[in-house]
Amino acid sequence: MFTGLIEELGEIVRWQQIGDAGRLTVRGPLAVSDAAHGDSISVNGVCLTVTEQGDDWFTADVMGQTLAMSTIGQWAVGDAVNLERAASVGDRLGGHIVQGHIDGTTTVLERREHDDWRVLRFSLDAAHAPLVVDKGSIAIDGVSLTVSAAGDDWFEVSLIPETLEKTTLGRKQVGGTANIETDILARHVARLVRFGAASEGRTDS
Repeated sequence: MFTGLIEELGEIVRWQQIGDAGRLTVRGPLAVSDAAHGDSISVNGVCLTVTEQGDDWFTADVMGQTLAMSTIGQWAVGDAVNLERAASVGDRLGGHIVQGHIDGTTTVLERREHDDWRVLRFSLDAAHAPLVVDKGSIAIDGVSLTVSAAGDDWFEVSLIPETLEKTTLGRKQVGGTANIETDILARHVARLVRFGAASEGRTDS
């Protein structure tokens, strides 16, 4: 479980494709400062399990489904990534509940500059559109954000200078891709509504 508050910018130091899976090594001194084998670390919003580690790096295995659902297959050595250690019991929940289970990817459609902040507009596919609402929570590359506007096939977030400086979102250009995780509460409600509608459609024999 994560909060979506990025702790440091890491760097991809190795990416090895192994069949339909892969192995990723990331430099992140803070992320591994108290990590142990089997711990979870969020890398651009993807929950990965530490399999090996050194003083300032860790390695994680990436399964085929994760590759298919996320942007990991597009990463290259030298890329910066957002890192967050799993939340501890008793921590303040400064962002929102983020599982690190990616729903899919999105593309930057528009980038609007303001004096002290920036608006990014992202694409939104039909499957996830009902789960994204104005003023609701969303995680983009692991960053907890508030949706500032939403349409049928797009949504926007407004980024303050701290977010632009401390995360990879400040580097996003039009056409760039990102991982998204919709709010867990929205996903549960959508499923309940779907099953409720199905139940109403059935008649007793």
